[in-house]
Amino acid sequence: MIDLSQAHDELRPLMFSIAYRMLGSVVEAEDVVQEAFLRIHRSSPEGVDNLDAYASTVTTRLAIDTLRSARVRRERYVGPWLPEPILGPDDADPAHRVETDETVSTAFLVLLEALSPVERAVFVLREVLGYEYADITAVVEKSEANCRQIFVRAKKRVSEGRPRFEASREERDRLASEFLAAVSDGDLAGLERLLAEDVVFVGDGGGRAPAIQKPMTGAVAVARFLVGLMRRGEQLGVSLDLVEANGRPALLTRDADGALISVMTMDANAGRIVALHNVLNPDKLGHLGPVGDLNALLGRG
Repeated sequence: MIDLSQAHDELRPLMFSIAYRMLGSVVEAEDVVQEAFLRIHRSSPEGVDNLDAYASTVTTRLAIDTLRSARVRRERYVGPWLPEPILGPDDADPAHRVETDETVSTAFLVLLEALSPVERAVFVLREVLGYEYADITAVVEKSEANCRQIFVRAKKRVSEGRPRFEASREERDRLASEFLAAVSDGDLAGLERLLAEDVVFVGDGGGRAPAIQKPMTGAVAVARFLVGLMRRGEQLGVSLDLVEANGRPALLTRDADGALISVMTMDANAGRIVALHNVLNPDKLGHLGPVGDLNALLGRG
């Protein structure tokens, strides 16, 4: 007889890993995992040969349904949409730990937004988790030939947006340390040297926190913008901490009381920082601890 209480702890990392990659939302992924466990419990799966596969199927189907609803909401989202950040490995909530490879990076999850819910499910199950097509067929209820076609189409779309080469972990860490030093010192020239000429800066305030409404491009423009932000931040007593988020170096911005204001991840390629994704929407930061009120903070400034 299956001990579902024990299975909960064993299956949760797998189920959360699927749900988070499907949805790009910690809160929605938690809801999917919780609902999946309830359904597994109600179905009393004593006759199930492979509980991992069964849990993956239930989780993926729920995530597909959730993503269909989420896509409608995201069409009305104020400004650019970015996934909710997950920290790791040392600072992560154990319930949120996933294998922090490229497939949980902010840039990669943004690419997955271009896929339909079923395409995303097939891609995640095949490319990330290495499922056989026969197993994917059972999950998404499509023929094996159809699943192969869906995967090829999805992989082509994702590959078109991926960088051809990617910086090593050591290079990313070096660039992040130099970036933090340059930002902290207000070193405009230093920042420009670290940023790719076509660097992209994206801010997600979701209408709940001040953020740029369109991506900003170009080393000069982004460097000047960041130096200006830091000057204002110093006046308001904010601090920066270099951590890891979504498998990439990231800066946490905190107010004078230590409450979280934003999480900015960095992507690098060819010795330069090519993308900065800054999540300021407080609704996307609550799972990381106390969140500050940026609107009130700026009002005091």
